[in-house]
Amino acid sequence: MVDSPGSLFARLVEIMARLRGPGGCPWDREQTRASLKAYLIEETYEVVEALDGDDRGHLVEELGDLLLQVVFHAQIAEELGEFTVADVLRRLVDKLVSRHPHVFGDATVTTAAEALAQWEHLKQRERIEAGQPRSAIDGVPRALPALLRAQRIQTKAARVRFDWPDARAAWGKVTEEMQEAEAALASGPRERFAEELGDVLFSVVNVARLAGLDAEDTLGRAIDKFRRRFTQMERDLLARGRSLDEAPPEEMDRVWESAKARERARSERIQ
Repeated sequence: MVDSPGSLFARLVEIMARLRGPGGCPWDREQTRASLKAYLIEETYEVVEALDGDDRGHLVEELGDLLLQVVFHAQIAEELGEFTVADVLRRLVDKLVSRHPHVFGDATVTTAAEALAQWEHLKQRERIEAGQPRSAIDGVPRALPALLRAQRIQTKAARVRFDWPDARAAWGKVTEEMQEAEAALASGPRERFAEELGDVLFSVVNVARLAGLDAEDTLGRAIDKFRRRFTQMERDLLARGRSLDEAPPEEMDRVWESAKARERARSERIQ
């Protein structure tokens, strides 16, 4: 007989309560919300890594680890008399039903964009009715990586039509911001250059978003490429009997360009 998702979830909640209870695990018992934050972030990124690697077995495991963090926090809240995991589930279910009237009610939408706009409208109406009006760009956690946070805020602004018409138009802003950053680097104080450089990065994220790219993922790919080429340069120098400390910058540049050319040639052969 196959266990139902509901019975397995109930078992998970029971196990978590036992781990935190008398006679449970000393490590689990001493954890707090603050101590668990790093684990929550780490597990989230491990889920993303499994998604990027298209590893189904890994994804199953990492989604379970992420779910454990949710149950862990709910258990701590129950011990503090604040809420239970049932409250978490009830609020989530109610939200999904109320914000999908085109599925569970009589409303009609025909595109994903219309469904998303309806979601945002209903969310804002709920806040106003609760006496908690918020900005259209609220709700993006400050703890997000900066590129991801920038893209999420820009996306929210775009939903209320505060946006560039396309990526080409946004690129003009990048050029403008780069000129201002260059001027600040040449003559301004460090604080001014930091501000102008931040504007450059923010405007680049706008271009990525409007081009249909994920800025965080795009930068991640560039980092991976740099790492591949750098480690290949190290291996090539080692094959010559040289180390990074011994090689002058000019030699490193030549070896770098050689490694880059070979990587591009391999990529073209694969394509």
